Amino acid sequence: MDEKIQNLKIMGITKRFPGVLACDAIDLEVGENQVFALVGENGAGKTTLMNMLMGLYQPDEGEIRINDRKVQFHTPAEAFAAGIGMVHQHFMLVPNMTVAENVALGAREFHSLGRLDLGGAKKRIKDISARYNLPVQPESYIWQLSVGEQQRVELIKTLCFGARFLILDEPTSALTPQETEELLDLLRRMSEDMSIIFISHKLQEVTSLSDQVGILRHGKMVFTGPTSAQSPAKLAALMTGHEVNLPKNECPEEGGLRMLSIKGLKVRSDRGFLAVDGLDLAIHSGEILGLAGVSGNGQKELADALAGLRPVESGVIDLEGRNITNLSPQEIISNGFGYIPEDRNHEGIVPSFSIKENLILKDFASPEFSQGPFLSLARADKYAQALKERYDIRSPSIKTQAGSLSGGNIQKVILARELARKPKVLVAVYPTRGLDMGAEEFIHTRLLELREGGAPILLISEELEELMNLSDRIAVIFKGRIIDTVRGCDATLKGLGLRMAGLVDGAEGGAA
Repeated sequence: MDEKIQNLKIMGITKRFPGVLACDAIDLEVGENQVFALVGENGAGKTTLMNMLMGLYQPDEGEIRINDRKVQFHTPAEAFAAGIGMVHQHFMLVPNMTVAENVALGAREFHSLGRLDLGGAKKRIKDISARYNLPVQPESYIWQLSVGEQQRVELIKTLCFGARFLILDEPTSALTPQETEELLDLLRRMSEDMSIIFISHKLQEVTSLSDQVGILRHGKMVFTGPTSAQSPAKLAALMTGHEVNLPKNECPEEGGLRMLSIKGLKVRSDRGFLAVDGLDLAIHSGEILGLAGVSGNGQKELADALAGLRPVESGVIDLEGRNITNLSPQEIISNGFGYIPEDRNHEGIVPSFSIKENLILKDFASPEFSQGPFLSLARADKYAQALKERYDIRSPSIKTQAGSLSGGNIQKVILARELARKPKVLVAVYPTRGLDMGAEEFIHTRLLELREGGAPILLISEELEELMNLSDRIAVIFKGRIIDTVRGCDATLKGLGLRMAGLVDGAEGGAA
C-alpha cells in the first residue's frame, strides 16, 4: 500500500488476557497529518491497543480500517507494508551492531544473497537524516550512543522501513529536557508529512504537541476531543478519575544525624574514564537530598557504586558509621541499604519471577519467610498480598509474572519491596520516569512518608520540578563532582539550570 494514510479508524477493539480486560470496545480515529495523543494511567491499555494495530496481538473483537478499507495485520511486517511504523518505549536495537546494520537487518530491501546491503542502508539513513534534520552517524555502534541518539536511530529505522503513519510509545520517557524539546520540534515537522499517534504521560507535552487527545481508563476510552480545550490538570483528572495534586515537601528545619557520608569518591565509567571524580556528599536522617545534573555527569556510576554494583577506585562510603565501600551488593543490602534503580526492568525485578517472588527477593532466606531450607509459602503469600493491596499493584494475582506488568506497576513492586524493608537509607534513581501523574503522586507520597519516618533519601532525577517539590536540599553534579548545594525551597528552574551547565557564579538561590 503506497498511498498516503488519510484516515485510520479503530472500531470496537476488544482484547482479553487471563483475568484482565485490557481493551474494552475502543473506538479511535486519526485523520491526515494529525497528531493524536493517547494518554492514560499505567496499565490502562494504551500499549496493548497499539500492539494490536501493529499486528503483535490479535483483537478478540472489532476491526481496523485504513482509508475506509478493513485491514488485519498478523505481523509487524504486514503493518509496515501498509505504512504504519512504531517506535517502542524500550528500543528494539542490537547494541553491538552499527546504526546501518540495525537498519539493514530489519528491511528486506537491504538483503541480497544472504548479505546485508550496508551501502544502500547508509544512503537511505543519510537521505532521511537530511530531510528531517536527524543527525546520526551510520557507522556508529549503538552502545556508543546516548539515549537521545538511540531514539533518533529508532525514528530513522522506522522511516527507512517506509512508515507513513507513526506510533510513538513514551518517546520522551528517558530523554533529558533538551533532548525532549528537540524531539517535539522534530515531530511537529514530521506531522507535515504524516499522521502520528503519540503515547505519553507528560501532559505538558500532550497539550503542546497534539491536535486531538484520547484518554483510556481501565481499558475504556473515556474521552476524545481537541487538545486545545484541555489543560494538563483536566487531563490528569480524566485519566485518574480524580483531581491529582502532587505532594510537596514544606522545607522544614535541617535533618538530623548524618547517615550516609561520601568522601573523595572516584568511580570509572564503562568506557574507562573517571565518571565520578572526587565527589563529596552527606545525607542526614529525615532528609531528602535531591541530585540534579544533565544526564551523563556521573549519576549512574555514583548510584552503581553506592549499591555495590560498580567498583570504587578511591574514596569512602560510610553508612551510619560503617565503611561499606566495595562491599558486595548482599552485604550492602544487609546493612540496611534500599535501592530503586534506574533500569526497573533489568535491575529492579526478575521479569520471569512472579510478583510475590520479586517482593521477597531480598529477604527470602530470612526467618520471616524460611524454615531452614524451606520457603514458607503461606507467609510469603500473605506478605505479598498485603503489599499488593497497600501499594495498589494492579494485576490479577500475586502469581502474575512481574515482567508482564506495565511500567508503573513494576515500579510499585520495586517501591513496595524496598520501603517494606524499612531501609536505613534509600537511593531512588529516576523513580517516576515514564509514569503517569497518578502513579507519580502515589510514589511522591510514599517517599515523603519514608522521610517523615526519619529515613534519609538520595533522590536522583532529571525532572527539576520533582526535585524542587520533594527535596530538603538539592546538590548539583557536574563532571562527576558536586559543584553547589541549595535549599529545595530556595531553588529555581533557572538557577538549577545554570548550575547544571557548570555556571555556579551566575546561579540563583543561596547555598546551603
